[in-house]
Amino acid sequence: MTQWIDTPDALRARTATLPPVIGLDTEFLRERTYWPQLALVQIALSKDDILLVDPLQPGMCEALSPLLADTATLKLMHSPSEDLVAFQHACGVVPSPMFDTQAAAALAGLGAGLGYQKLVQSVTGVELAKGETRSDWMRRPLSPSQLDYAADDVRHLHALHATLQDRLSTLGRLDWLDEDAQRQSAAASDPHPDPWPHLGLRSARFLDAEGQHRLLRLLRWRELQARTSDRPRGWILDNELAVNLARRNPADRGTFIALLDAAPKAPRGLRDALWQALVTPLADEADSPLAQDEERDKQRMRAMQDAIATLATELQLPEGVLASRRMLEPLLSGAGWTGALAGWRRRLLEPRLAPLLAAPPGDITDWEPRK
Repeated sequence: MTQWIDTPDALRARTATLPPVIGLDTEFLRERTYWPQLALVQIALSKDDILLVDPLQPGMCEALSPLLADTATLKLMHSPSEDLVAFQHACGVVPSPMFDTQAAAALAGLGAGLGYQKLVQSVTGVELAKGETRSDWMRRPLSPSQLDYAADDVRHLHALHATLQDRLSTLGRLDWLDEDAQRQSAAASDPHPDPWPHLGLRSARFLDAEGQHRLLRLLRWRELQARTSDRPRGWILDNELAVNLARRNPADRGTFIALLDAAPKAPRGLRDALWQALVTPLADEADSPLAQDEERDKQRMRAMQDAIATLATELQLPEGVLASRRMLEPLLSGAGWTGALAGWRRRLLEPRLAPLLAAPPGDITDWEPRK
């Protein structure tokens, strides 16, 4: 049975007593905003008991919050990073505890980044329709095909959970999944943005230290503008212009304005604030880790990736799940074993990577991957 829920009282009545495990998903829009706009919440109390909750109704998000925060109920979700942000923004809480079926499939050796439809077909043999992927979920009423599609997004989560939990339990990796889920939930709950956003831009490594500091100033300013105005980051300042301004380092305001005038997507209405951001040093920029591009760092990165590939083969894991290049870059820059590299990944990787991080550059050149 699939039930449309459009009042807070109806939601409270149907969720007064929750089962120990529920499936959870959302539909949201984020094309023109910084924050995802919650458009629909799907809750699978079981495979055959599905609630489609309308969060656009007054009081609905407040009624959802206790359910999301109920630590006695495990929430099954698939690739939930943006769903978590949507819940945090709309309901003020992140679902916890959580079981991410996409991450579980990767840790179980089924493949990295598997979509829900592909994973459902692989595990259950059921082929799901794809027709409403780009649907307008803010319109009301939703069409019958939208309702069916939305219900299918949670209908098979219990079956996926049963299979993946058994497999991870056999492999001794349930704790790995739990660590990753807790970190993901904490990140979605954290109101503070990434302190070092320049590390996420590959082009930053081609800037010198002062250029990277200027880029950091611009990206932090952009983040604040995007959050307060609820507009996409790229609408405030695109990456190419940010890097160009940081590289060119205009000597005066006139040169700066000329650079803006030459850029088709420049935020001319914010040029005064942008200029101040560019020329005003940050209190902590001297502490910023730097994106590196020296040859010895390339050699060290390759050696680290070789070591990870060897270990991933031994564990029958995708290399990128064990440690992607983006995970390794902060480690290489001196930021330490933080973020995704903490916890179980550090326990596995540090014995193999620590010698490479400590080795002089000349020793890296002749390093052979461990067999």
